[in-house]
Amino acid sequence: MMVNWKASTWNQFGAAIDMLDDTIRLCPDRLWTATVYKDPDDERYGQFWFIAYHTLRWLDLYLNGTKEGFSPPPPFLVGVLPEQPYTKEQILAYLSACRKKCQATLEGLTDERAQQRCVFEWMEPSFLELQLYSMRHVQEHAAQLSLVLGQHDVTGMDWIASARNTDES
Repeated sequence: MMVNWKASTWNQFGAAIDMLDDTIRLCPDRLWTATVYKDPDDERYGQFWFIAYHTLRWLDLYLNGTKEGFSPPPPFLVGVLPEQPYTKEQILAYLSACRKKCQATLEGLTDERAQQRCVFEWMEPSFLELQLYSMRHVQEHAAQLSLVLGQHDVTGMDWIASARNTDES
């Protein structure tokens, strides 16, 4: 049996991104700045909107494979909090761009790129391992945000077994 590992990886990574997408879309305005966890540096780092942004920023960075030359698209900032929380529309636009970038990256992945070392202060994985690490990170935060929604009686979240078709995104 021949396994298409690129398609399989995308199907699962895309499903994690789609689950994050659902939590953001389902988040009512009253919960956009809700505290998911207490952050000792600034309470805003633990708020729903920031966790969604944080997840996408790291997804985008890890798809880049290096910190060199990386910066998220405007209006997003690194290292400082914005004066106002990013809007749901801004976050969803960033998610859409990251989803497309992820799919294109995985579909175009060569053996050489998959094996390339990615050097960060905290780890030095291959590019492929970095993508699997990133997929787990996306799923972790999608689950956190889904839990918060459920605790506030927001319904509509569901398990996504495989990436949605782009026609459905």
